[in-house]
Amino acid sequence: MSNKGFKKLAAAGALFFWSVAAWAEFKLNLQTPNTVLGEKIYDLHTIITVICFVIFVGVFGFMFYAVFKHRKSVGHKAAQFHENTAVEVAWTLIPAVILVALAVPATGTLITMRDSSEADLTIKATGYQWKWGYDYLKGEGEGISFYSTLSTPRAQIDGTDVAGRNANPNYLLETDTHVVVPVGKKIRILTTAADVIHAWYVPALAVKQDAVPGFIRDTWFKAEKVGIYRGQCAELCGKEHGFMPIVVEVMEPAAYTAWVGAQQKKAVAAKVDPEKTWTLEDLKAHGEKIYAQNCVACHQTTGMGVPGAFPALSGSKVVNGPKDDQIKLILNGKQGTAMNAFKHLSDVDLAAAITYTRNSWNNKTGDATAPAEVKALR
Repeated sequence: MSNKGFKKLAAAGALFFWSVAAWAEFKLNLQTPNTVLGEKIYDLHTIITVICFVIFVGVFGFMFYAVFKHRKSVGHKAAQFHENTAVEVAWTLIPAVILVALAVPATGTLITMRDSSEADLTIKATGYQWKWGYDYLKGEGEGISFYSTLSTPRAQIDGTDVAGRNANPNYLLETDTHVVVPVGKKIRILTTAADVIHAWYVPALAVKQDAVPGFIRDTWFKAEKVGIYRGQCAELCGKEHGFMPIVVEVMEPAAYTAWVGAQQKKAVAAKVDPEKTWTLEDLKAHGEKIYAQNCVACHQTTGMGVPGAFPALSGSKVVNGPKDDQIKLILNGKQGTAMNAFKHLSDVDLAAAITYTRNSWNNKTGDATAPAEVKALR
């Protein structure tokens, strides 16, 4: 065998073994459930799939047997008949019995899915294009609020860092802030949205609920094991739909209590004094943090944006123009573009972000935007 032929054979062998390994990782089923409700759904799914398979084999097996056994080439003639009461009764009763047999366990599971009463902890999940906002409304941790955004680096998303993307086990499935809950507790999730329809979906926790603007929907889960569980928005909510993951971190009760304490201290430290007089430097410092949390994914740390996708803020006519125009743009967004409304941010946060952009990179306006200016244009 020539050296060239040997290389081709070796490459084919490597491809074969790689394919076998890849197939071993490929799954054609639901994620392994982590809740009692999830196990019910998983078992129901398995039972229905098996029944459907048996029906498929039985019906098509009989059909192919009848066609083959009674084919014209072996001398069979087509039978002529009209109506058969026994057959008609059979093909009506058998499917009806099957449907009733499936409806009984399915109805019980659906009733359990909808029973969100007596929850130990209630969290509101608000969908935004494209991130999630969380508010702990009832139970230990009440008053905690935060936003959770995709933390996958933009370079991996754009394909300029292929090595980093390939080495990232949680590519497009990691967030900068996790939803933290205690193990063994019933968690009620209230869902809504600020712009378009989203859906809060974590398969391993058997929870999926649409988040509809102007409405409050609810669902629940009770995690049985400590760990991190990942999900995504399951509704086509716009061009960045695939970039708003959900990460739920389930902790032991003691660890959860410690997390709540840390979050409450952080909230106190970050609380803005309503009587504070903001200087240009104070606003820039605070605005840099707000920009990093809300704007950097599109407009980049350099302010140069992504050519062809997101405009540069450095040297922008809007950023360097009248303040009122920029405030209105950030409050209301721009229809037909990826620029969303940011009304959910406070007057201080918006004023700080605007001040930061107007005095960073190539922008040197030298002016500060006061929270009162934002408030006046809401």
